[in-house]
This record gives sequence, structure tokens and C-alpha cells, in this order.
Amino acid sequence: MQTRQGDTVTEMETRRVKNIELPLSREKAAALKAGDQALLSGIVYTARDAAHRRLIGLLDEGSPLPFPLKDSCIYYTGPTPPPPGRVIGSAGPTTSYRMDAYTPRLLRLGLRAMIGKGRRSEELIAVIRETGAIYFGAVGGAGALLASRIKTVEIIAFEDLGTEAIRRLTVEDFPVTVLIDSRGKNLYEERKNQSLSIK
Repeated sequence: MQTRQGDTVTEMETRRVKNIELPLSREKAAALKAGDQALLSGIVYTARDAAHRRLIGLLDEGSPLPFPLKDSCIYYTGPTPPPPGRVIGSAGPTTSYRMDAYTPRLLRLGLRAMIGKGRRSEELIAVIRETGAIYFGAVGGAGALLASRIKTVEIIAFEDLGTEAIRRLTVEDFPVTVLIDSRGKNLYEERKNQSLSIK
């Protein structure tokens, strides 16, 4: 398929893939736009809603968190047990809106990026814009592929939660798409508007 300028769609998409080293500074986040594809390498922390509730509880108590929030990235996943010879089992993304009630406080304390799937609330998008954060999307149903990009795994908190314990992952070329950028531009809304304009 050719564009009017003569570039193939594949060539256009390839140019948009960005290699991102974590942690993600505010400056790095500002360079990303909704729709950009990226390959993340570095440290990512897993946390789902049960772990988020406990993180907020620690903050309420004035206790330290189990990992530094500044410029960090949380992946909303609860991986399955690792099969023989692997460091982790299937690690697909969890629906993100379940974390929306907890996330604004974490963002205001320095959390820079989240990886999940699905829409976020308008209230959360406003805080993403306020704090210069990024919401990445990972492909649902591709847990085995995503797991292959995870090189090391360590449980660092809430081991009693089992699959929902907080894990420290080292990822390499972990594929994501920018769903909401640091200016609050929302890929879901862009695609919806494009569909409406075609009709």
C-alpha cells in the first residue's frame, strides 16, 4: 500500500518506532506522541489493583514504597508461573481503568509511565497532562510474546498476593504504543474521530 508521497505504510510505521531506555524522564516523555510505537528497555515494575491499594496504604501511613516512583514505569500485569527454562509465564496487560482511582497520587509523586490496555478516565487524563506522564498500551492476548521480552524477574513486595505481587522486571525491546501522551492527546479519541470523518 502506497501513500500519496510514495512511502509505504510499513516504511512510515518503521520510522515511528522509538527505542526508549528506562527510566523515562519528563524530557523523554515529552518527545513521544500519541500513536508512536516504542520498544522499551530497562526496569519496569508490575502492579495491579490489589498492589495499588497497598501502595496507597503505605503512603497514608507515611511508610516508604518498595520501589522509587520518580520516572518509573508500572506495568499492569499479573504474570502466570514460569514454564521450565523461562523466567516468567504469560505476561499480558490488565485492563487499566481498575487502577484509575489510585494512579493520580502516584503520578503526582513522580510515576512517569504506565503500561496496560483500554481507556482511562477523563480525570486521570487531566493528571497525565498535569504531570507530563505517558500511558502506553501493550497488545492484549500476546502475553507469551511480551514475556519473551522480559529478561529478569524479582518479587520485591507483597509476595502474599501471588500473581499480583509487585515484581521488578528487566525488559528488552518491549513493544508498546503511546495511547495517551504527556499533552493528554488520546489515541482512542483520534481513531474514533477518524472513523467518524470517514463516514
